Amino acid sequence: MTGRAAGWLTAAALLASVAGAAVPARAAGGVHVLQGTAYRQAIFPNDALTVADPTQLTGKRVNFRVGVDYPACDATNYSICDGYTLLNTLDGFDLMPRVVVPFSGAIDVASVNANDFFIQGPGGRTALLQLVWDPASNTLSGISNAFLQEDSQYDIVVTSAIKDPAGNAIDACGGACVVAFTTRSATPELENIRRTLDSGAAYTAAGISNRKLTFTQNGVDDVFTAQSVMPSVANPLNGMQRLDQKTTTNPASLSSSAIPNLIPPTEAGWFAFGSFPSPRYQYRSATFQQDDAGGLTDAQIPPVPSTATPQPFGADRLGAILILPVGTPPSGGWPVAIYGPGFTRSKFDIFVSADHNAAAGIATIATDPAGHAFGPNSAIKVTTATGTTQFLGYGRGHDLDGDGFIGDGLSDGVEPTDHKTVDKPGDPTQKVLADVASHKMVDGLRSGLIQTVVDQMALARSIKAGVDVPGVGTDVLSHTDISYYGLSFGGIYGTMLMGTDPTFQRGLLNSLGAPIVDIARLSGFRGDLSASLKVTKPDLLNGGPGLNGFTESLLLRGDPPVTSPLPGAVLLQETFASVNWYDRAGSPESFAPYLRLRPRADVPPKPLLFQSAYADDTVPNPTAGNIYRAGQLFDLVTYYRNDRTPTYNSDPHGFLADPTLAGRTDAEAQMTAFLKTGTAINPNPAWFEVPVAEPSNFSCLHYAEPETGTAWAGPMDPLPGTGDCPHLAADDNGGWLAAVSIPQVTAQGQQLLQGTPNTAAGRVGLLPLVLLGLGLAALLARRRPQARV
Repeated sequence: MTGRAAGWLTAAALLASVAGAAVPARAAGGVHVLQGTAYRQAIFPNDALTVADPTQLTGKRVNFRVGVDYPACDATNYSICDGYTLLNTLDGFDLMPRVVVPFSGAIDVASVNANDFFIQGPGGRTALLQLVWDPASNTLSGISNAFLQEDSQYDIVVTSAIKDPAGNAIDACGGACVVAFTTRSATPELENIRRTLDSGAAYTAAGISNRKLTFTQNGVDDVFTAQSVMPSVANPLNGMQRLDQKTTTNPASLSSSAIPNLIPPTEAGWFAFGSFPSPRYQYRSATFQQDDAGGLTDAQIPPVPSTATPQPFGADRLGAILILPVGTPPSGGWPVAIYGPGFTRSKFDIFVSADHNAAAGIATIATDPAGHAFGPNSAIKVTTATGTTQFLGYGRGHDLDGDGFIGDGLSDGVEPTDHKTVDKPGDPTQKVLADVASHKMVDGLRSGLIQTVVDQMALARSIKAGVDVPGVGTDVLSHTDISYYGLSFGGIYGTMLMGTDPTFQRGLLNSLGAPIVDIARLSGFRGDLSASLKVTKPDLLNGGPGLNGFTESLLLRGDPPVTSPLPGAVLLQETFASVNWYDRAGSPESFAPYLRLRPRADVPPKPLLFQSAYADDTVPNPTAGNIYRAGQLFDLVTYYRNDRTPTYNSDPHGFLADPTLAGRTDAEAQMTAFLKTGTAINPNPAWFEVPVAEPSNFSCLHYAEPETGTAWAGPMDPLPGTGDCPHLAADDNGGWLAAVSIPQVTAQGQQLLQGTPNTAAGRVGLLPLVLLGLGLAALLARRRPQARV
């Protein structure tokens, strides 16, 4: 049965009592569920806030109304209108929605449970967790425990079994309010792009006639035997160096640094530096730093109806590094693994994440994520015993924020970003200092992640087109034995890749999590998220005990309900939820169900291995849990117990690449074995659980929650020996419970939100979708090179 066909759970068909118990009637004059006709005046999400749209897969489009559901905007609050404009392009509601119920008065939050407040539809019934009661607005909110199916109809159910503070039953539409909503389509955008890559239409539209890799620049082959390359050292610089363009004021000035290399020189045959073309779907203006008059914004992939396919703006030539085994390629070519670098990282990390792949007969290749590796003038220098060769590195960064600097993937091309300078009033030829939000900052990392997945798919198709390496041979890589592994950000977009592209035969995803907003607010990136909150119009920082100037009053899955949220906290909760809603098209949890739970017909299941670390404070455990629950993948998760190692007092995030962490050698061994065989080994049972023994460890942080105001120094607080988190029943079965029958809905309940807008509802004031630009320039560089998203 399709998701939409599962509308058998319509209000008219819901009979009998919840779990067999009669629903009490409310006392006269008691508390009741509001049934208004505007956003925030009735249960949300709600299909009444949509209009018919045949260009969408769901046949619907979200329709928030200015003056009714949100106020008109000016220079002080324009981020509100920016956010609603983007939400109104979607064809349905969030796949892990924040459900909100407004009441006429106070309720007893302790009476709320999975039998009287839940979502029901395809998959069964799921509870609402992370409950928050806001006494200022008499609203109850909760986040869906299970991850919902795309393009499907669900019902929100609120029953009169909920009590008011005196113990009386509230009135939920005469017995039970049942409100239908349709979930959005999130994954077709990337899926449709993949199909146009396969058909060749994307290459034609981008102007690409030759998709092959090349390892020659200006008539010089940039291929070196591994043993001929001098050791990479920093003082004095030697071996392999990166020359990074970090400024626009002096673009010819390049910053030199050594490229760390942990690959034993006797285990690899060649290091080859090349490039390949990829269709570019992110908009790029001629001058950057723009939200142009036509509505386009640098680094954004403009949204299209869900039945449509985005069209490329052109093509980019991307840099690639290839490490080959020793000897002659086998018949059909060497098996090849594509490596996906982390946030603020680059293709150069291939030299610290592929230690023994070549020795196992596996070629490894990497390119840069969108917006990474500094500016386009960046270069590479390789010194051998016979001389030095310098060639273009194909940096992908651009100065989008106008500060004169190009970073390593922060606000320099992976996302729409705030502007540090703006046109001088009356004289657009000059700039003045400012710090204003982009009109597309709610896009966050969505566009950059989609573009990066496209680039990985284009790299795989360059391999399938045949790879000729000067001095080594022609067609040296297998066209069919192509795998993928990615660290952190590479695990995030790697999950999207694995759920979309049948080209890849197996995948290892390390230190991943989602959504990006939750990664930022729960981790050491919280201070950078604070900077993004401050620049939006209006400023969303609300102070309180939380670290970094804001308190969202949103605790973890296993925590008790919040009943006294800090002023401004509910606005933050609604903002974060709305950003997550929009960004699901470029977020890995949306793709996790397609890995195994509901595989696409043309993307069969494949061997997968996930690696996460206890108390990761760069990509926190609860964000990894979101992905694993969405795809019901816990049996494929290796858990690195950093708390049991000698380096327990370090952030374990980079345990696959950071040689200062105790478990790195074991993690590398597991990775190489998996890439070769598709089977997970346990390299060290004292430090690794294969698979994770207690999935509920992914429902807590293993360190102080940041919004409590308790400073923490990563996993060293608490000390090792704290052990596992208590098991949560909510973590079982992907968060799904058996469906229940529900009291027949009264005529009053059936009319919920069927009326026309009213003027009273239009006076709501500053409504909650102040959609910040969690474009996450938030994710700034931190302590250790490998400790990046």
